[in-house]
Amino acid sequence: MKTYLPKVDMDGRKWHVIDANGAVLGRLAVQVADILRGKNKPIYTPHLDAGDFVVVINADKVVLTGKKETAKKYMSYSGWKGGEHYRTVEGVRATQPEKLITHAVKGMIPKNRLGRVLMTKLKVYRGDKHPHAAQNPTTLAPAK
Repeated sequence: MKTYLPKVDMDGRKWHVIDANGAVLGRLAVQVADILRGKNKPIYTPHLDAGDFVVVINADKVVLTGKKETAKKYMSYSGWKGGEHYRTVEGVRATQPEKLITHAVKGMIPKNRLGRVLMTKLKVYRGDKHPHAAQNPTTLAPAK
């Protein structure tokens, strides 16, 4: 008995648009990560890239539950002594709201070469405009 390996059709990848307006960050990130990996398809294989492209719009209007808006902190490190910088969700949302969604999705995909390829298929925009209209994306409702 041989293991079935599906043929991954690179031209058959679909584009999906998800509006993050009012969506909860964690639930949205799970939905996006599943589409990027291809878990919503019958040909899903853990070690292959069978997923679709995802465009997330209105990233600045994503919602966090509880006190996470002020209590949750994102850390960055410059590599130098004392080079740790902590920012709250409010601070990240004010300057780079796309990073909220990108950071959440990145934590839900594999930490290897496959994960780096999957992250290139995620496009996040802060407003409701995106330059991917030529790909004829389908609109998906965010997870509730």
